Amino acid sequence: MSHTITEITPLGESDCFYLVDRHKTYFDYPVHRHEEYELNFVSNCNGARRIVGDSMEELSTYDLVLVGPDIEHGWENHNHPECDMREITIQFASDFLEGTFLSKTQMSSLRTLFNNARTGIAFHLPAIMKIYDRLDDLTQAQPGFIRMLRLLEILYYLSISSDFHLLSSTSFSNVHTPSDSRRILKVQEAISRDYAKPIYLGDMASLAGMTPTAFSRFFKLRTGRTLSEYIIDVRIGHAARALVDTTKTIAEVCYECGFNNISNFNRIFKRKKGCTPKVFRESYTKTRLIV
Repeated sequence: MSHTITEITPLGESDCFYLVDRHKTYFDYPVHRHEEYELNFVSNCNGARRIVGDSMEELSTYDLVLVGPDIEHGWENHNHPECDMREITIQFASDFLEGTFLSKTQMSSLRTLFNNARTGIAFHLPAIMKIYDRLDDLTQAQPGFIRMLRLLEILYYLSISSDFHLLSSTSFSNVHTPSDSRRILKVQEAISRDYAKPIYLGDMASLAGMTPTAFSRFFKLRTGRTLSEYIIDVRIGHAARALVDTTKTIAEVCYECGFNNISNFNRIFKRKKGCTPKVFRESYTKTRLIV
């Protein structure tokens, strides 16, 4: 069972967002989750490590992420020497721009941004540099309407940037990204349901009403991954969740998530996550217990 802290943020019901700008020399808050979106910027964080869902990444000088509601996230010192860091945290409610306003055509990039945030988004240096001064201006603006406009401007520029990558796997975060193709959607639903069982190309092709060769090309075109890669990613996400939330042995996790060979599971997990299942579990547990 998960022992992740559920944070009650300072955001009040009548507030659009909460902002804090602080300096610190080390990270001391454990991995946690909350109901709000969070945009978090850190500078001078070389060597620190960020955890979002089942993503663990060592940081360079700057870090900027947007995480959606109820995703585990946190930062740890890792290889970071204790020195002055600036951290700007902005939290806003999940209904921040919901309703008819967000459904307008002009808001399409923001809809995509918030949808992607459900698994966490890490922005690359070019995107960070484009909003760096705007972020600083936001902290200096008087609370109220102008500060709200500054935040919307930052979110807009991030929403049209291509300099980012997604963090947590969808299977770990338990979010669904439905395809606009009914054929692909049927296959994704089948894989999500039966990931622990053997899954064969011929069966998935039949489900989509296509030949295996045509389906393989179609699936890669629509998802950006081969069927095998997609299945592995789903299984690894479920395995990471089991490592975090249960005390099952690595062997049990391996077989229950559809892998039939422990050494193969360890090898694939390390390739996907940058560490072995054992190290992943230990790192996650340690960061949860920071006080």
